[in-house]
Amino acid sequence: MSEGLLNTSLEGNKDSHRTIQISGMYESWFLDYASYVILERAVPEIEDGLKPVQRRLFHSMKVLDDGRFNKVANIIGNTMQYHPHGDASIGDALVQLGQKELVVDTQGNWGNVLTGDSAAAPRYIEARLSKFAHDVVFNPKTTNWKLSYDGRNKEPVALPVKFPLLLAQGVEGIAVGLASKILPHNFNELIDASIQHLNNEVFEIYPDFLTGGLADCSRYNDGIRGGKIRIRARIGQMDKKTLIITEVPFSTTTQSLIDSIIAANDKGKIKVRKIDDNTAKNVEILIHLSPGVSPDQTIDALYAFTQCEVSVSPNACVILNGKPAFIGVSEILKHNTNRTKTLLEKELLIRLNELDADWHFSSLEKIFIENRIYHDIEQCETWEAVIIAIEAGLKPYTANLRREVTLEDIERLTEIKIKRISKFNSFKADEYIKGLESEMDEVKNHLANIIDYTINFYRQIKKKYGTGRERKTEMRNFDVIQASAVAANNERLYVNRTEGFAGTSLKKDEFVCECSDLDDVIVFRENGTLLVTKVSPKFFVGEHINHINVFRKNDDRTIYNMIYRDGKKGSYFVKRFAVVGVTRDKEYDLTDGNPESKIMYFSANPNGEAEIVKIALRPQPKLKRTSFEYDFSTLAIKGRSSKGNRLTKHIVRQISKREDGISTLGAREIWYDDTVKRLNTDQRGLLLGAFSGDDKLLHLFANGEIKLTGFDLSTHFDDDLGSLRKFDPDEIFSVIYTEGDTGFYYLKRFQLEEELSLNKRISLVGEHPDSSLKHLLYDELPQIKLVLAMNEKGRKPDDEIIQVADFIAVKSYKAKGRRLTAHLIEQIEILEPIVPEIEEDEFVTSEDNLPEVDETESIGERIDRDRIETNDDIVDEQVNNSQADTAPTKIMPEGPIQMELEF
Repeated sequence: MSEGLLNTSLEGNKDSHRTIQISGMYESWFLDYASYVILERAVPEIEDGLKPVQRRLFHSMKVLDDGRFNKVANIIGNTMQYHPHGDASIGDALVQLGQKELVVDTQGNWGNVLTGDSAAAPRYIEARLSKFAHDVVFNPKTTNWKLSYDGRNKEPVALPVKFPLLLAQGVEGIAVGLASKILPHNFNELIDASIQHLNNEVFEIYPDFLTGGLADCSRYNDGIRGGKIRIRARIGQMDKKTLIITEVPFSTTTQSLIDSIIAANDKGKIKVRKIDDNTAKNVEILIHLSPGVSPDQTIDALYAFTQCEVSVSPNACVILNGKPAFIGVSEILKHNTNRTKTLLEKELLIRLNELDADWHFSSLEKIFIENRIYHDIEQCETWEAVIIAIEAGLKPYTANLRREVTLEDIERLTEIKIKRISKFNSFKADEYIKGLESEMDEVKNHLANIIDYTINFYRQIKKKYGTGRERKTEMRNFDVIQASAVAANNERLYVNRTEGFAGTSLKKDEFVCECSDLDDVIVFRENGTLLVTKVSPKFFVGEHINHINVFRKNDDRTIYNMIYRDGKKGSYFVKRFAVVGVTRDKEYDLTDGNPESKIMYFSANPNGEAEIVKIALRPQPKLKRTSFEYDFSTLAIKGRSSKGNRLTKHIVRQISKREDGISTLGAREIWYDDTVKRLNTDQRGLLLGAFSGDDKLLHLFANGEIKLTGFDLSTHFDDDLGSLRKFDPDEIFSVIYTEGDTGFYYLKRFQLEEELSLNKRISLVGEHPDSSLKHLLYDELPQIKLVLAMNEKGRKPDDEIIQVADFIAVKSYKAKGRRLTAHLIEQIEILEPIVPEIEEDEFVTSEDNLPEVDETESIGERIDRDRIETNDDIVDEQVNNSQADTAPTKIMPEGPIQMELEF
């Protein structure tokens, strides 16, 4: 249509037509519109970091400023002189600026960024420029001006902002064909980075949000397109049944967060009994869990399925030299810092010129009055004569002036009042001129050292306004949460073994287990094949199902024990294996692949248990024993593709479990990664030790509290965690602390009770809030040195060395302990611990370990006593191929064999 013709009929004359050519009109109009939106509305200018509406707001507030608050309605009305886009956009922009608590002081109900509550109507709230804004945003002497949209007023082209305001406040705008999203950064860190840039040092800056929370900025990418940061709410555990959210992620509110939690609960992803929102000045959302739900798993599920974790993609776009430019936040900071240096230099030059002009006129005034030149004009009858007389009178004294005397200077001299001349003090005039000269020297020094001057300017800004602007968002690296691993069991899995179907909708068939709709299912069939598939309402897995359950990827603790027949008439093999990772919906063969292979015995053991089974053989001629027992613990654990060890070549009639076994897996080594604050088995971070069974972790906090927890990898840790170690109930702790009531130093020794409640913090230093932990010692026999301070009489007592074990006995952790000394303590030094002495009774000689021997027993009788019976027909050779187990099969002995004994 842009290349066509538009035919328009004119009213009142149907016969006449007018042809209008619109070729190219669309292209030019759209480009003009897009350019206008980009430059004049959505994208900030790099020079001052402001959008046009923000700049006009600040200028309007400066015009209205008298130190008092102004109604927001009045500010909006005054700003409409400069901004032609209506009151709504102006009001929204002002509210956003006020909520950032940096450039605008507010009064009244300005809404709440935590809850999402909106501000009151403009007629009810007030605002004014902050002291910070007056110091760094405005300076009419260095501001360039232009006419407003209607030509009636002047507005700044760009405000002379001497601070990286754009990075401190952040900005978000959507234009035509592009968008800008710059995240807010920390006030003090921006100043530090600016100083580092001025010192030619490398710096890095990361976002910081007023809402707090935790942030993983490992992929921030300097704020350029393609980067991403992950932000999490701060979630704590009040008790086993209650979680508390105290900080929400950026771009969310308490209401949106609660809505997302309710939605996840409705979908069955998490199990929550009740949510209480107690948010006022600070965020406080209480999440009451359903009975039997793990708090640690629920925290991970909140991050996986709700807005407790959000991803934000920055897109730093600014107007640079009249065009949109995509540059990183580091380059923006460098540009702002260099501009600050330029503006400060410009201000110094302006000040130097002002001082020079003041010095010049003060010197002229002193000459004019001291030499009574004003008497020379008494006889002058014309203005020209007055000028000539003064110029002639000044001429003998102008040699020491810094510039020539101008007509303007002479005119100013004629304006001096008689009162000023009569009270003129030559000494004060000299002092004033010397002060000007001193200040001029100082300004020149600043100009000569402009970088140091700029650095000092930033430091003064930080000193004056940096208090209370510390980082609110904690920097962390997050681990990846597998959604299927933390999802609550919201479904029930059923199986129809006859027809080969399984699913969550087969409620009339055999119940298998509870699961979630994100889980995978592992199926073992009688023919020795394995399949992993997704949970769904109904799916076919094949007939003759031997075992079905939920599959956990990378689970190396679940061990499968299996005995199978290789082919229709082949030998019987035994194997132990784990299924760590597979391809979904791909069939795997656990046998050697021969047709008609069959699983004869199968067990799934979640902790690597190894049972004892009894194998009954079909009776055959020359077969002396028709049954024997096999212990799976004698077989090594291999991969699922291993063939296994040959159990027997005879026909097996029946296999039954004879005895439950114990786990053959060793204790798991657990590491703590302080970067992500999570436990792992991947050897990342600090090794805590080998854990198994009922082992526990001991959490130690800087405030003198401790807590016991299990060693589950999903365990979450408190933010004030001091150290972490494996709990040893026999370990003796020595605690040195100051008692809150008196301030005296106390020492106590104790062993922690293994029956302490899990996940409950208890104090080692008493309940007084002023009690303070000084040292926590783990050595059996520690030593400390007390460096004593001078007393009131000016005497310094001798230092004391205390052997802790002799000083106080082991008591309960609730005991107060014993006061260290009655003297004032200047310092406590921890000495090398005493090495405990080992008594001789603790050594056992090799002879003590030898079994008792009957001296009257002959060697032959001894051999007969140790003889072992077994069946030669049952003990088969170990299969020796590339897939066979290397550990030999040990059969429970039944027939007689000869054993060689060495003496």
